[in-house]
Amino acid sequence: MKPTTERIDRRYSDPTAQAVPWTDAEARLAAAEVAWVVTVRPDGRPHTTPMVPVVQDRKVYFHTGSTEVKYANLQANPHVLVLAGDTAWDRGLDVVVEGTAAPVTDEVLLRRLAALYRDRWDGRWELDVRDGALVSPTPDTQLVVFEVTPDKAYGHAKGDPFSQTNYRL
Repeated sequence: MKPTTERIDRRYSDPTAQAVPWTDAEARLAAAEVAWVVTVRPDGRPHTTPMVPVVQDRKVYFHTGSTEVKYANLQANPHVLVLAGDTAWDRGLDVVVEGTAAPVTDEVLLRRLAALYRDRWDGRWELDVRDGALVSPTPDTQLVVFEVTPDKAYGHAKGDPFSQTNYRL
């Protein structure tokens, strides 16, 4: 795994601001109860929807049903944005990840992700693995898991000082 480069973007940062470490940005993504994933429709229009992210080894994971809009969009174009933050103006850290989403079918990884989802929402998501997919017990629905491999990311620190950190992964 190549190292992440972190660079403060002085155009959008207070003079005293320092780059936010990637570990902080990754922790922000991992702690988000809800993040947004932006996909592109086949006709080029954007589509966004909330999702529950799971973060592991510098990758972001989310799941969807095979009949959902984001699934169809990803079949035509695997490029995505993942956004985590809040609506506060003067505090917090917003994170944007640009990357490529690919379906996950490896059963070992899927079992690990199912366990991470159980931990995310205090056990309310009891997902299982069957036939290379996550399965939700109510209703018995197969969920396609996508792994987002980041190309680049941005951290927007809000408050004193404001800053933008650019990450290359």
